[in-house]
Amino acid sequence: MDEGYDLQKLRALRKLTRAIAESLRSELKEHLSTVTLLLRPRTILGDFVEGSAKGEVKGSDAAFRDLRSRYEAVAAGRPYGLSKELSPPIEILSSNVELVPLEYPHVAKSGSESKTVTVTQPLKWILTYAGLAPTHLRELMAAKFPDAAQVRNTILHALVLDTVLTKQPGLLAVFEALRFPVVTEKLPGLGDLPVTCISSSVRTVRPPDDVLIESTEISGLNAFEEVVNAQDIEEMQDPFREKLLEVIKANAPEALKG
Repeated sequence: MDEGYDLQKLRALRKLTRAIAESLRSELKEHLSTVTLLLRPRTILGDFVEGSAKGEVKGSDAAFRDLRSRYEAVAAGRPYGLSKELSPPIEILSSNVELVPLEYPHVAKSGSESKTVTVTQPLKWILTYAGLAPTHLRELMAAKFPDAAQVRNTILHALVLDTVLTKQPGLLAVFEALRFPVVTEKLPGLGDLPVTCISSSVRTVRPPDDVLIESTEISGLNAFEEVVNAQDIEEMQDPFREKLLEVIKANAPEALKG
């Protein structure tokens, strides 16, 4: 095992990582709960969403055109091959968001040994409408006869959430300021589907492959959680403080000591 990651240090890092992840996830869920109304599809798409409540939403026409264009491109492409049609009003199965752990496959190699390990990033999550995580598409598409309705709904809800967020840049700026930046990524096996991810400004790292292999042999599971990079926390800066310092330097540098 890599000298920088003996079993004792790895256990300590895992314990630290889980404590930090639990704290940050709890904080993030509170933030999401506060803005939950802004994340509902009707906020941006208005009457293009099926439902009894009616009310004109400024910009909803353009938002729906953008959504339909992207849906047609993703649904008809690989690996889905669905019909391009998307007619309003669209049915929303869930408008409440949830956090799903972000996982990725990694082929770990050490000497002549090689194994595929499912690696979790504990400080980065997929933001999704409840019960409609985009990663579920891998299981759906692996079936001999994929359920087209489920595939369609999962794709649609991922695109709706992306539309709701991108049409509200101020909301994205708020999460950035809270040190939970929101990004859109394309994940393996999901084609061109944009997946909304939200992370902490604290990074996690994947130890060397020999560490992963030995750890999975001990646990008996081909799964591993990245561990926190504690140095990131030591080196964290306050953007708000830095911004105000620049204002002082530009206007009254004599006010700064030294």
